[in-house]
Amino acid sequence: MVGLAAIAELFGGNAGIEELEAFYPIRRDCLADIPKTRFRPRVGKTLSARRWHAAFSEDGHLDIEKVLRRIQRGGIHPSIKGFVWEFLLGCFDPNSTFDDRNQLREQRRERYAMWKTECQNMVPVIGSGKYITRPIITDDGQPIEGEDCHVTSAVSDKKVAHWMLFLHQIGLDVFRTDRALVFYEDEANQAKLWDILAIYSWVDDDIGYVQGMNDICSPMVILLENEADAFWCFEHAMRRLRENFRCNTSSIGVQSQLGILSQVIKTVDPKLHQHLEDLDGGEYLFAFRMLMVLFRREFSFVDALYLWEVMWAMEYNPNIFSLYEQPDAALDSNSTQTLHAKELKRYGKFQRKNLQNGHVDKNCALSVFLVASVLETKNRQILKDAKGLDDVVTILGEITGNLDAKKACQNALKIQDKYLKKAKKS
Repeated sequence: MVGLAAIAELFGGNAGIEELEAFYPIRRDCLADIPKTRFRPRVGKTLSARRWHAAFSEDGHLDIEKVLRRIQRGGIHPSIKGFVWEFLLGCFDPNSTFDDRNQLREQRRERYAMWKTECQNMVPVIGSGKYITRPIITDDGQPIEGEDCHVTSAVSDKKVAHWMLFLHQIGLDVFRTDRALVFYEDEANQAKLWDILAIYSWVDDDIGYVQGMNDICSPMVILLENEADAFWCFEHAMRRLRENFRCNTSSIGVQSQLGILSQVIKTVDPKLHQHLEDLDGGEYLFAFRMLMVLFRREFSFVDALYLWEVMWAMEYNPNIFSLYEQPDAALDSNSTQTLHAKELKRYGKFQRKNLQNGHVDKNCALSVFLVASVLETKNRQILKDAKGLDDVVTILGEITGNLDAKKACQNALKIQDKYLKKAKKS
């Protein structure tokens, strides 16, 4: 844990990347292999711990407008990142009090403990500080014998069997998750990530577990020390992302967003879209990974976190908590008729622009315009050098470690503006 002196040093004007990564130390043997980190906390721009605490009233109401403005300018300081994310993702209502949130947090911790006990009764390794990477039952529900056997009798319940069949796959993915970080050298931390993903896949059996969820959940485990709090932060992130992970034999989860991406590029850059069509890339499947795990592989760990929080701040809807907790009583977030200029300021830049233009497609996320901005930066190279889809994938692969998250967000907003203007005319 980094102390106050280190935090003060970070904001002293000579904030080096070495100090920043003290929050997320990298294994020495991995330093040469990870993408370059570009984000640095900026005094006067980044949301600092002091600014964050000053944004609360005496009883705990949060001035979300001030917070959003600061995040959109310079991200969030690592010392408070997890707590701010809870608000950005809709875990808590900015209009609630400290007492309200403490009560809700305790209720959620109790609910998580109940689910964890339920899962532990079926697979005792959950909560033990260990995790599994080998199958524990056969496809027909029979326990697999061995020294680390975790199931002692046949499983006939289809939901239980389906859940158990994926537990070792979660373990294999956990083993590979953010391996460059010192944090995951500790098996207990890996087990914590596995526990959360295993319990989530039990609770949300409609989606279950899909590879890539580990990349979304890992930062929450690192940022929030309490396991239940990390679970609920991940669960709220999945409320906006879960359809990305809904895959079956006939469709992939991000297909709707890929369709929007195709529409955006066709509108703002018809020449590039036509070239991609000619290469049989009109479905934009090469952007699948970027959208599914929100650019986790294209950026360093630090830059990916910065990108996410800026995106969530720009997409912020002040009704998000009500929409999640009391959907029937929530305000219609898609209505612009009753929203005055002052109220619109409580929305993020991206969401505010959509509301002002009457554009309410839920699949039209900022991440779609981020991919569009990446394609635009590679426009000339794709038009000149891409003779097939493999070439497009290779060209886009060159952005790893070479993309500036802040500039990408700024360009995404410009493309959104251009798209909305052209869409309105048509």
